[in-house]
Amino acid sequence: MSLSVADVLALPSLESLTIRAGSAWLHNQISWSYVAENESITEWVLGGELVFVTGINHPRDEANLLQLVQEAHERLCAGLVILTGGNYIHVIPDSVIAAANRLGLPLLEQPYTLKIVMVTHAIGTALVQAKILGRSRQHVLEQLLEGDYHSLDLLHQRADAVQLSLAKAQQIMLFKLEGSEALFAGQSAADAEQQLQAHRQRLQISLQQALSELGAELPLVPQGECWIALVPCADSKAAARNRQWLVRFLDATNKDLAPLRLFLGLSTGEHRPERFATGLSEAREALLAAQTIPERLGLCCFTELGVLRLLGAIRDRHLLDQFVADVLGAAIRDDMRHEPVLVPTLEAWTHENGNLALAAQRLGVHRNTLSYRLQRFEALTTRSLNDPNVRLDIAVALMIRRLFSC
Repeated sequence: MSLSVADVLALPSLESLTIRAGSAWLHNQISWSYVAENESITEWVLGGELVFVTGINHPRDEANLLQLVQEAHERLCAGLVILTGGNYIHVIPDSVIAAANRLGLPLLEQPYTLKIVMVTHAIGTALVQAKILGRSRQHVLEQLLEGDYHSLDLLHQRADAVQLSLAKAQQIMLFKLEGSEALFAGQSAADAEQQLQAHRQRLQISLQQALSELGAELPLVPQGECWIALVPCADSKAAARNRQWLVRFLDATNKDLAPLRLFLGLSTGEHRPERFATGLSEAREALLAAQTIPERLGLCCFTELGVLRLLGAIRDRHLLDQFVADVLGAAIRDDMRHEPVLVPTLEAWTHENGNLALAAQRLGVHRNTLSYRLQRFEALTTRSLNDPNVRLDIAVALMIRRLFSC
């Protein structure tokens, strides 16, 4: 469990804090509190901080306050608190309130009479308590997601004890960050590791904030290079809305992550606690397709897998490998002995539904060259591409090869 800006406003000793802007983003999660001492906060925050601006050690005019709002937004801070009164910041300018609303940044006002040490102490205590409770909640969720439990009733009792609501049907989402090798290729390991951890931390904060906008109430579950999220999803319409929203989120996020890239696999909707493990399994299969099939653009839902759902259910990998060898083995061996062209030709030809002109254009070769390569495949395999069953076998074999890296 994390502490949100809304939770801070509800703390008993902090009633005099008031929200001035960004009320739609009070679900932002707070990692820690930070008192801004310098003109800029960019170098001093990692993301998720609730930043306090006093004006004591640095003059805060309208221009500087606007700068801080922009920087807090760019650094994914949870919110900004401006102390007013006394001899420093008398009022919050209307332009600053408007900027915070435009950027979606919670902006709070704190009277100077409320000592900041009391505020940060209350927030620090609440954060520690929230993290202890959060670990218990995460453990319950992990057991449900992995199916690692003996009694579902007991887990429900534990969930009730830690105030973990399991009443709503959920859609399971599996995010995975890839491309770390690109960071390590051109710089020292220490610098690359520092960048990677900074990316991961900012990404987790971004995910938490984004999923809250989808109505997520259950905690994000980190798992290695992956994060598991559960978002309310009562029917197929809700699943479609989630997918549409996540496509936009993934596109915007990956622009900022380069050279890293975030992939996403989605389960079907309407999963209750007893089916969370099934939902995670679906999300894992969808994630594999999102990673390996370029046409998916980094995102795939289990319902979109088609025949891949059947292939994923085959647990004996030898059967899949043998099928690929039977259908494509001759082409693969020929590509290894000579220029590797037959398998790429089959892929282009299959992708363009047998249209020779489009397949040749896709490969950047003459149509006659494409025809010759297809004839060579027929000669090597003694199978006719006019046979619909042969075309189906090739399409499935290519799919297995790409998906499972046979």
